[in-house]
Amino acid sequence: MAPYPHLFSPIQLGGLELPNRIVHVPTDISSSHADGEVSERDIAHHAEIARGGTGFIIVGATTPDSKTGRPTVTCLVADGDNYIPGLARLAESMHRYGAKCAVQLQHPGRQSAMPRYNTLGANDRVLKLPWSAGHEIVYENAEEKGKEIRAASVEEILELTDLFSEAAWRVKQAGFDAVELHAAHGYLLSEFMSPFLNRRTDRFGGSLENRMRFPLAVVDSIQRKCGRSFPVLVRYSFDEWCEGGRGLEEGVEIARILERAGCAAVDLSMGMQESPGAGFDPMQYPQGWATYAAEAVKAAIRIPVITSHSLRDPEYCEQILAEGKTDLVGLARALLADPYWPVKAQYGREKQIRRCISCLGGCWQESMMAKKEIACSINAACGDPAYARMTRTSEPVRVAVVGGGPAGMEAARVATERGHLVTLFEQSGELGGAMKYVCLVPGKEKMRWYLDWIRGQLLDLHVDVQLGHAPTVEELRGYDLVLNATGAVSYVPDVIGDTERVVPFEESMACPKIACECHPGGRKMRKLGARVLLWGDGYAAADTAAFLASIGKEVTIATERPEFGSELEVIHMYVLRKRFAQGDAEVLDSRPYKHPVTVITGTTVHEIRAGEVVLQDRDFTRTTLEVDDVVTCHVRPETALFTALRAAGVAVVNVGDSLRPRNLYWAVKEGSGFGLAIDEHRLFNPNHAILNELPMDVLGQLTREEGPAYSARQMAVLAELEPRNGTKETVRT
Repeated sequence: MAPYPHLFSPIQLGGLELPNRIVHVPTDISSSHADGEVSERDIAHHAEIARGGTGFIIVGATTPDSKTGRPTVTCLVADGDNYIPGLARLAESMHRYGAKCAVQLQHPGRQSAMPRYNTLGANDRVLKLPWSAGHEIVYENAEEKGKEIRAASVEEILELTDLFSEAAWRVKQAGFDAVELHAAHGYLLSEFMSPFLNRRTDRFGGSLENRMRFPLAVVDSIQRKCGRSFPVLVRYSFDEWCEGGRGLEEGVEIARILERAGCAAVDLSMGMQESPGAGFDPMQYPQGWATYAAEAVKAAIRIPVITSHSLRDPEYCEQILAEGKTDLVGLARALLADPYWPVKAQYGREKQIRRCISCLGGCWQESMMAKKEIACSINAACGDPAYARMTRTSEPVRVAVVGGGPAGMEAARVATERGHLVTLFEQSGELGGAMKYVCLVPGKEKMRWYLDWIRGQLLDLHVDVQLGHAPTVEELRGYDLVLNATGAVSYVPDVIGDTERVVPFEESMACPKIACECHPGGRKMRKLGARVLLWGDGYAAADTAAFLASIGKEVTIATERPEFGSELEVIHMYVLRKRFAQGDAEVLDSRPYKHPVTVITGTTVHEIRAGEVVLQDRDFTRTTLEVDDVVTCHVRPETALFTALRAAGVAVVNVGDSLRPRNLYWAVKEGSGFGLAIDEHRLFNPNHAILNELPMDVLGQLTREEGPAYSARQMAVLAELEPRNGTKETVRT
């Protein structure tokens, strides 16, 4: 018997039978060709999710009208018949592995990434949504002004209704099993449906009946063109989580309206761009916090209900299915982190699941926000077909990895999987690097999931891990290849006064527990006074501030930058700024900090004195602040070993924070990339990068021994031509 009988039972969705209850809820992977044509990356990504056992896959964010709205710069497009062949290949790639599939049609409206300007919406407005993929572009030395949005005319609404249904017809022609409308998160249909966003005074605004007129017209048009037997789903924000927005009562009523309209299922989401915490649910949000919505809707309608938002564990998903709280469970980022989540659950291999940690680093900050393709902070294989071609080596290389943070651990894992002989050195008594501090940061406990997973992988692979040992250059000479993943270290910038008083942030964040399951032996935590100044920026400052404020310290942050945390993930900074102000983001109900956290931007520390510091801003204005302790959150790469190895002629590669301090995404990406790139020929190019996958002739030209000027046969011919008098003649060859 399967360990999860409800999770792996079939269900009817209209006339369509789904093989199990796991749904890939729509995710814009932004990997299509520039014109919106299906790419090989689109096919590879969705085929892998189907291969992993997801029963129903909803392909995300496909625009019905690329001229007026694309949610990301390389989303899918379905506004012409020329897109049908590519969509057909995409559908077949999922059908091949037994999955059913749908396409989500989404017009982003006011939140368009393309076009940037003259964006279409329900109303005229000026929009400032810095965490949206369609955010205003603010150049380096410019000021934020907001994006001007113009209200769609009635004629445009009617035209878009037809464009939606035309796109749905193409989806059906391509062989997809269903279509879904995106009516959540403040995009075009959502904006019309929202009591908070819709300020129209015509027949498309005001009452719920009027606000539903546009989406219901789209549903009706699709049914007329595709037939009522072709399933139409609608994804909408059940609760908008802002004052004046939709709440539980209207959320349930909309489900009833959609059922009466003949929709095959409702796909429940939460929030809008004005309430990004609920919409994106970062680390601070508990698993399944939105399940209450599915439970309320299921009591009111008979068609299937899909719930999502922070579903991570098969056990939890099985539980809410068994209790009748939902009909299907929706996974999105969880399948980016591990597309084989379903099959691992099926075989009872739950510990092998790489659980999403809700960091939003790869899937949002480093991808959509940067106008790039989808990625994942803890799964470098996400969107990279090179990992699908990964093979085991026939000639193992002896590899030394120095540094047990995420970059080093991922390098050791991938290299060992490929058959190389790896020794991982970590000078402290514990693997984890900067991730060792997450236990102390309220809301970031999910990062431990990844840390526990990667540690478990190294144990399963029997990697030779040397804790409490910093290898010397001479010791490392004995390896074929060395990876330097020594991370970053805090430092004190030039400042007047007693720099010995400055505390490294690492010491203020060192967990003092010596008996927890992580065995953090050797940590020393510096006790700080009641008033603490954090000097610096980045994750070091943000995490340290969150920890110290949570234990009652009065925290002030001084950063030289014009905005604190400008390089950090935007949704987490949204939540953290709420906490700094002794409040909380929507849904959450954390205990307020004892003191608000004060952030002073454009300012540095000029002088450190006993019991006080002198701050200096950009205009050289100085102010004195009474503090008990100063903590430096400035970090720089730890490159001493790397420099020494290079000088000694040792083959070495530098990755992660020891290359440049950034975030988990880059550490995992570069560490995994090293493991993938290792080649038995151990060649480097002049840029100090590993050479692999060389053309056969070039590989031979670089590795085979060079022979004599003439072959043996040519030498014999020369000998026969030599004159009898012993003089040599030039032989033209």
